[in-house]
Amino acid sequence: MTVARGIYRHGDLKRLLHPQSVAIVGASQRPGAFGERVMANLAGKYGGRVYLVNARYETIGEHRCYPSLSALPEVPDCVMICVAREQVEPVVEECVAIKAGGAIVFASGYAEVEKPGRAEQQARLGGIARTARMPLIGPNCIGVNNYSLQARITFMPPDDVPVPGPGAIGIISQSGAIGFGLEQAFRRGIPISHVLTNGNACDVDAADYVSYLADDPSCAAIALVFEGMAEPTRLIAAAEIARAAGKPVIACKVAVGETGAKAAMSHTGSLAGSQAAYRAAFERAGIVMVDNLEALMETARFFVKAPPPTAKGVAVLVSSGGAGIIAADNAEKHGVPLPQPNATAREVLEASIAEFGSPRNPCDVTAQVMNDPEVLPKCANAMMDDPAYGAMMVPMVYSTPQTHVRLPLYADVGNRVGKPMIMTWMSDWLEGPGALEVERNMGLCLFRSMDRAFATIAAWHRRADMLAQGPRVEIRRVSESAKAAAAAVIAAAPGGVLTEREAKTALAHYGIPVVQERLVHSAAQAADVAVSMGLPAVLKVESPDLPHKTEAGVIRLNLKSADEVKAAYDAVMANAHKVSPPPRINGVLVQPMVPQGTEIMVGAKVDPLFGPMVVVGLGGILVELLKDTTVGLAPVTQDEARKMLTGLKGAAALCGFRNSEPVDLEALADLVGRVSEFIADHRNVVAEIDVNPLICAGPRILAVDALIYKTV
Repeated sequence: MTVARGIYRHGDLKRLLHPQSVAIVGASQRPGAFGERVMANLAGKYGGRVYLVNARYETIGEHRCYPSLSALPEVPDCVMICVAREQVEPVVEECVAIKAGGAIVFASGYAEVEKPGRAEQQARLGGIARTARMPLIGPNCIGVNNYSLQARITFMPPDDVPVPGPGAIGIISQSGAIGFGLEQAFRRGIPISHVLTNGNACDVDAADYVSYLADDPSCAAIALVFEGMAEPTRLIAAAEIARAAGKPVIACKVAVGETGAKAAMSHTGSLAGSQAAYRAAFERAGIVMVDNLEALMETARFFVKAPPPTAKGVAVLVSSGGAGIIAADNAEKHGVPLPQPNATAREVLEASIAEFGSPRNPCDVTAQVMNDPEVLPKCANAMMDDPAYGAMMVPMVYSTPQTHVRLPLYADVGNRVGKPMIMTWMSDWLEGPGALEVERNMGLCLFRSMDRAFATIAAWHRRADMLAQGPRVEIRRVSESAKAAAAAVIAAAPGGVLTEREAKTALAHYGIPVVQERLVHSAAQAADVAVSMGLPAVLKVESPDLPHKTEAGVIRLNLKSADEVKAAYDAVMANAHKVSPPPRINGVLVQPMVPQGTEIMVGAKVDPLFGPMVVVGLGGILVELLKDTTVGLAPVTQDEARKMLTGLKGAAALCGFRNSEPVDLEALADLVGRVSEFIADHRNVVAEIDVNPLICAGPRILAVDALIYKTV
C-alpha cells in the first residue's frame, strides 16, 4: 500500500522506545512538576542511564544537573521534554543538532485548543522531526512505558511495574489516561509489554507504534485505542506489517458519533472519520475491531492464547441450564454454530449425565458434578475429540474458593487437543476465586461477557479465513476503452448531477445491466413508446434538478394502457412544474415495468480519508428504513463483494425468501465489483454513485434507477 508518509519501523524507533539512556529536559526538584515525576518513575527498576537537564540547577538531590543537552557526556537515546509550550521548539531543534534518538513532548495547548497559530506551532515541530528523521512523540501526550526494560517514561503517578510474561500485550492509545488505565489489566493477570501514547501525534502516531510492536519480541499482540488520524492509510499499511509478522492487532475505534468526533478534535486535534469506512479498512487489513473498550483487553488476550481454529463449531459445557440458553442465544446472534455431538461423543454424554441433564450441545451436566467429579473430564474430552468442535465454552456461573480446583482439568483437555477452552465469567464477583488463575493460565481464555466471547470467536474465524486466503489479488473487470467511454459521458454532462439516463449510460460501459428507456416530449409520444416497448410501463421526469423523483411526485409505475400512460405523463409534468425554483426539464423517460424481484442498492462514494468506497444494502425504501448496509474499500474483489452481500442482516432475501427466486449471488457480486471499479477509476471527477434499486430475480439483474454526483 502506498502511503503519504513513510512508516517508522522497529529500528527507527528502538532508541526512543527501548532507550539505554534518557535525558529529562526540565528536570525539577519541585514536588509534582512533570520533570520531578519522570525522575521518580525512572528512579525505580529502570537500569539505563538517566541525565537531568536544567540550567537553573547544578544538582538535584544527589544527581548532577546539566545546563543543556549538548553538555551531556553522551548523546541520549530518549529525550523527555518537560518544559512549557513556548520553550519546546528550541529543545527539539537541539535534539536534532546532537542527533538524539528521539523526543517526547508533554506540553499541551497546540492544535487541540484551536487557537490562532497553535496548529502551526504543532506542524513546525512535526516538520523539524520529519526533516531530520528524528522521531518525536506528542505534543500533548503523557509518555510511554516499556516493561521489557522496566522503564516507566511518563509523568503518571507511580504504580507497580508489571513484568511481561508469555503472551504480553502492547497497548497503543491516543488517550494517555485510557492507555495507562488499560495497563492496569496486569493486576488481573494479563501481562503487558508496552504502553505507547501519542497525544496529538505531530510525528509518531498509531501507525508507527503498530509497526514498532509488530517486530518487538516482547509483544505478542497489539491492543489499539484509536480516535482518528489525517492519513489512516498509514495505519492500514502498518497493520499489514503486523499481519506479515503474525501479530494480531485488536482495535477499539472511538469518536464514532458526531459528538464524539467533535470531542476528538478538541482532545488531540484528530480527524475521527467515518466508522463504516474504518471498519471496512480495518477488515481489509486484518485488524480485529471491537465495539467497546471493555472488550479490548479480553479480545487481545484471547488472540494471544488461541491457536488457529480447526473447526467452526463450538461445544458448550454447562452445569446450569440457564447458562446454556444464554450461550445459545449469543451464538446465534454472532453466527457461531453449535453443532450437535457426533455419535461417539453422544454415547459418552448419555452414559455420564443424569437423566435430568442434557447430552446435547449445549451440554448440561447439572449440579451432579459436585458429587461425581469424573463427569466433567469425561464429557469435556468426549466433546473436544469431536472434529466438529474447534473450541469449548464453559460458563463460570458461581465463584467459590473451590473454583480454581477444576481449572487445570479444563486446561489439560484443551491442551491435549490444541483447542481453546473459553471460560465465561458470569458471576458478579468479578475478581472472585479462580478469575486470576484463569487469566494467568495460557490454556484458558477468560471473558466476562457471553456476548463478547461469541463476538470474539466469530472474529477469530474471520481472521483465520482471511489469513488462509493469502495475498489479496485484484483482477480488472473493465477495459481501458470502456473506462474512457464512461469518462466521456461524465465530462459531457453539463451539471453537477448526471441525470438518470446519463448515469445509466456511463454505468453501462462498465457492464452494468440497465433497463431499456426512451426520452419523450409529449403524452402521445409516451403512449406510443410504451406500447412498442410492451406494457406495463414506467414514466419518470428527467431533470438534473430533481435527483429524488419519488419525493417530487414525478414518477409513475405499472401503467397498463396507453390512456394510463397519457394521463400519467400529464400528472408528472404538472408536479414537476410545481417545484420551486422551476427545474430544468429534459423530457420524460419511458421504461418497461420490470417484474418484481429482490431490490438491492449499490452505492459508492469517495471518502475524504480512505478514498473510493462501495456500499451495498437492501434496495428501494428499505435502505433508509432498515439501515442494513455493508461497506468495502474500492475496488473490491469478487470474494470481497460476495462477503459484503452475505454480510447483510437481510442476506436471506437473496436466497429465495418466502418463495421468491434466489438471486444469482456471483452475478450480483460481479456487478458490485464493477461499481467499485467505476468509483475507483473516476475518483477525481465523481463524488458519489447511487444505483437504487437493482431488481434481482435469478440471473436477471437490472438497474432501474441511478444517479452520479460529480466532484464539486
